[in-house]
Amino acid sequence: MIKSLKITFTTIAGCCFSLFSMAYSGHPLQLSSPDNQIEYGFDIRQGRPGYYISYQGKKLIDFSSLNLIFKEDSLAGGVELIKSARMDSLEHYTLMTGRSSTVSDRFRQLSVFLRETKTPFREVVLVVRLFNDGVAFRYEFLKPLGESLELMREESSFQLMGNPFVHALVLDGFENSHEGNYLRRPLRDLPQDSLMDMPMLLAFPDSTYMAITEAALLDYAGMYLVKTKSGLLSRLSPLPGKTDFAVVASYPHRSPWRVLLISRRPGRFLETNMITDLAPPCEIKDLSWLKPGKTTFPWWNGNVTADTLNAPGNNFVTQQYYIDFCARSKIEYHSVVEYGLHQWYQDDGVSFMPGPHSNVLKPVPGLNMKEVCDYAHSKGVGVRVWVHWQALYPKLDSAFAIFQDWGLSGMMVDFLNRDDQTMVNIQTEILQKAAAHHLHIQFHGAYKPTGLSRTYPNEFTREGTLNYEADKWDPLGVSPDHDLDIAFTRTIAGSTDYHLGGFRAVLPSAFRAQYTRPLVLGTRCHMLAMYVVLENADAMVCDYPEAYEGQPGFEFIQQVPTTWDETRVLSALPDQYLIIARKKEGIWWMGAITGNTKRTLVVSFGFLQDGSWKADLYQDELKTPFNPNGISKKSIVVDQHTTLEIPMAPGGGFTLRLEKQ
Repeated sequence: MIKSLKITFTTIAGCCFSLFSMAYSGHPLQLSSPDNQIEYGFDIRQGRPGYYISYQGKKLIDFSSLNLIFKEDSLAGGVELIKSARMDSLEHYTLMTGRSSTVSDRFRQLSVFLRETKTPFREVVLVVRLFNDGVAFRYEFLKPLGESLELMREESSFQLMGNPFVHALVLDGFENSHEGNYLRRPLRDLPQDSLMDMPMLLAFPDSTYMAITEAALLDYAGMYLVKTKSGLLSRLSPLPGKTDFAVVASYPHRSPWRVLLISRRPGRFLETNMITDLAPPCEIKDLSWLKPGKTTFPWWNGNVTADTLNAPGNNFVTQQYYIDFCARSKIEYHSVVEYGLHQWYQDDGVSFMPGPHSNVLKPVPGLNMKEVCDYAHSKGVGVRVWVHWQALYPKLDSAFAIFQDWGLSGMMVDFLNRDDQTMVNIQTEILQKAAAHHLHIQFHGAYKPTGLSRTYPNEFTREGTLNYEADKWDPLGVSPDHDLDIAFTRTIAGSTDYHLGGFRAVLPSAFRAQYTRPLVLGTRCHMLAMYVVLENADAMVCDYPEAYEGQPGFEFIQQVPTTWDETRVLSALPDQYLIIARKKEGIWWMGAITGNTKRTLVVSFGFLQDGSWKADLYQDELKTPFNPNGISKKSIVVDQHTTLEIPMAPGGGFTLRLEKQ
């Protein structure tokens, strides 16, 4: 049973707020962002509630109806506005993981109290918040009617003006791993009624950008978008075995926030903390045990070990080999996954799927997990494990107790592949109980982040992307163009898990899928830059020790942090390139990637403090014949007035480490 978050409807984290109510006069209610760039309007037309949004004086979303379909009726049957309330406030908090360590964001809020005009006269509050970076709204269900809330569908519409260009991930159904290649096309050319994942990126002709996603997904169904004749409409993941319903809950209850990020700069969506602003405050009192850091993941490289290693396998000597590598290389964690296509725990299933006698409490014969953890700790290294959620969840309490007793630090929980209300609650329960046993969590095959790394900081990262693991079996591989798609879509939501660190870059003509020692597309500098481009507190170092040691660029992986104090996108254009800078303890780390097209980027350093900065630059080595693993490294001195022109190969990248002199 998950521990419920306390639901309140008037308490806001922060300070400096005023609250007053007003009766509805029949005119639209309006609210502006703190900087007055975004305007929101609420109205009731022919008994149906809806809204519209303008940015810098130009309408982006025309009147869009909001409807909730309950077991008995829907809001489309007619509502009246009882009253409204306004508030100005501030979200001020710290983050252990993410794009900023300290956050302070102002917002304005409008609460719209609605009541059905027909029996059963249900009451719903539409709560709207405007930040400088966008609009968020959610539904709060106040008046109990019967024993529980039974919501069949939510139909929040988005009537977009014009024909914006869209980046969208189309899915086959609600049960999925959220992995695939993105469609890039005008809104009108999207497939009708297709299920589309979030975040979705939209570019309007006047260079205004919008992203649609959700925040604070708790005890509710995950949301998707479908294209209709007049715009976009929300769809909720149905309950397993009760597919006519999406949400069944007790009163009071509330939906996640529906979030629309808006900016002239698409890179702003990678800087803003609006998603975590909307999540509940931290639920974990003691965070001293949480240690973000990089981790091995030998499954990706095929469990490669040295030829001289005695009897490699699911045993101590193989784990020792990788732990010693971590100790030498200052890699914080080693992940125990599998060997010979069999997981580390006893299981009679096939292809990592749990069998009838799967038991995560018992390692396979010959593997003593406490011995492994004790050895790792003696070397200053933590140990994590991989586990299938269906093997873990039936034994959750006993598993976490024994994992803590062994000395594990955390785990990857895999193959979740759903975001219905039941699965959402399962993942919340996993986070809560893992925290009680001082375990961090990496969700794999899972839905997007919704800001809950603020609420449960032991959620280190989430996958939900087509990433370099596919290089093991996909004959086309994961392209640099796809990396850009991920950066401008999925990464908007938060921490993005990739199988990073492949050191065998090849040209597209030489790529082939191979399960052991996989190849990667894009240059080695592109691979290095991805450690900065992606936000991930638990970044993987996936190749085997001999692939790294003595190789150019590995020292960058050893040094780069996994958490940040500040994030700035210096220059960005979807489908083309991204330059992002992140600061940690006074040192700036910069990563830049391009897609499949070569280009030269101009880098300015106006974001630096006064004075001189030593810059260690890693860039593509553009010699003939071209070697995608080639790195040109040099150290230079820069200041606020410096500009650099840095050429990149097709699929290339560069990184910079900047330290004040």
